[in-house]
Amino acid sequence: MSKARDLASAAPAPSTVSATEIGYLDGVTSAVQTQIDTKASSTTPTLTGPIVISPEERTTVSATAATGTVNFDASTQGVLYYTTNASGNWTLNVRGTSGTTLNSILATGDAITVSFLVTNGATAYYQTAFNIDGTTSGVTVEYSGGTAPASGNASSVDVYTYTIIKTASATYTVFGAGPIKYA
Repeated sequence: MSKARDLASAAPAPSTVSATEIGYLDGVTSAVQTQIDTKASSTTPTLTGPIVISPEERTTVSATAATGTVNFDASTQGVLYYTTNASGNWTLNVRGTSGTTLNSILATGDAITVSFLVTNGATAYYQTAFNIDGTTSGVTVEYSGGTAPASGNASSVDVYTYTIIKTASATYTVFGAGPIKYA
């Protein structure tokens, strides 16, 4: 039996502290209030260590050719890499999953960043539109350099990256970059 339990069972308990409460002190090695005072405040904690050391992105690598509408399921991946040469221009549609909207999984003020990597052969194709949940309604896209993509890069992997910020229900500001050529 521990010292705290011995004390709880052997000594008469003060009228405001039960034997059970004294038993809670089992294993305490220093003043309880001092231990509480050294814990971080739950309203304004001070963190001294790194929060994220090296983030891992869930990536889908697919032997698929970009063309038509490419669905990017943000709930299951942060990076989508098509390794087969694109066969036509495409629209990128970012959604939660095939059965879940991005609108339903993001709160207003939330942001996510997604990257689509597309392989081009001798003919360079490129992304011609950007949708969220199958529509451009409520989606404002601002591109790096001020202009939407107008061409791709032949014989390379083009990378398109988008930071999506939900500003209201089904309303987003999107910051896009690409195509960035890797060859």
